[in-house]
Amino acid sequence: MDNKSPHLDQLRIDRSKPVSAPWRGVIVLLLVLVVLGVGGAGAWYYWQANAGLPIHAVTVQSDSAGGGGSSLDASGYVVARRQATLSAQIIGTVVYLNADEGMHVRQGDVIARVNDSNYSATLRQAVAQERQAKAALDDAAPIYARYQRLRDQSAISMDAFENERAAYDAARTAMEVAEAAVAVAQSNENFTTVRAPFAGEVTDKVAQIGEIVSPAAAGGGDTRTGIAQITDMDSLEVQVDVSENYIDRVRAGEKATITLNAYPDWQIPASVIAIIPTADQSKGTVKVRIAIEAKDARILPQMGARVSFLTEAGKAEAGSAPRPAAITVPLNAVMGGGATGTVFVVHYDTVEARQVRLGLKTAQSVTILSGLAAGDRVAAGDLATLHNGAKVRIQD
Repeated sequence: MDNKSPHLDQLRIDRSKPVSAPWRGVIVLLLVLVVLGVGGAGAWYYWQANAGLPIHAVTVQSDSAGGGGSSLDASGYVVARRQATLSAQIIGTVVYLNADEGMHVRQGDVIARVNDSNYSATLRQAVAQERQAKAALDDAAPIYARYQRLRDQSAISMDAFENERAAYDAARTAMEVAEAAVAVAQSNENFTTVRAPFAGEVTDKVAQIGEIVSPAAAGGGDTRTGIAQITDMDSLEVQVDVSENYIDRVRAGEKATITLNAYPDWQIPASVIAIIPTADQSKGTVKVRIAIEAKDARILPQMGARVSFLTEAGKAEAGSAPRPAAITVPLNAVMGGGATGTVFVVHYDTVEARQVRLGLKTAQSVTILSGLAAGDRVAAGDLATLHNGAKVRIQD
């Protein structure tokens, strides 16, 4: 036991000795870092609270100076007033086809033909029967005329005369039936040729040579009901849906401008053709037809389009005051939807939540009917973090 005491004494910690200088420096450094971290975090939060939330701001612009210019925007599509899907009026196999997408055709041009062998045979048979009936009528006519003279002279009995008249009437009726059969057979023969009903462009080629076509789905399988589609490019116009709440702003003959989605920087002059006198109950809209006053090969059917209806600056409508200029803001500058919404008007470094009445919405903007004036600045972007009186800072 005594022999182990010196070794145990070596293992004891002498707490009477002070901590060495290197360890004291490490502890002091850690304390300094903690104090600086807490102070920095506090300063950051203080700076954030006083600097305000970062926002983007836009200046409200009037759609027109002095109350004129665009009064309403609406979206729609380019449509063709004259467009036809061509098909044979009888069932048959396509043996000739002269149609490709993009081809220009004239009125009356032959677009396709279907096999006419059966119809040609029927026509020849009808013509032969017509000749036979005509020969019979040619034989019966002079005999009937002679019997008329004999009757007038009381040289034959009435029974003999009536029998001859019946034979003549039968021959004449047979001739009329034969003529009608020829007309039907000729019509069926004509139906095997498909012609362009008007001048235009081939916009779709449906059938191919060798396929069976029919004016209606018949026979099952892959029977086609069309051959090609022709569009009169001179009949193109734009049709838009206008909310029934704003249809009173649209007038027939009023000037407008068209902007195609494919060419957003191209302003096409236009005018209102007509307001379709019925509303779509499901959408609450009224369809309006717009004339394209500058024809161009770039305008194609089914292109998306936006129409801006124009009014004369400073002029009042009959019996009403002049319309105020429309105010629009980007969609991301408004919270809410329906008839009213909220915008945040920027006052130097704070924002004011303001209720506004909303009008027509487009893909990029919304019309403000009341609550804002031209020149106001409003916040745009993520508005969920804003509230009335919130401090903000404007980012570029």
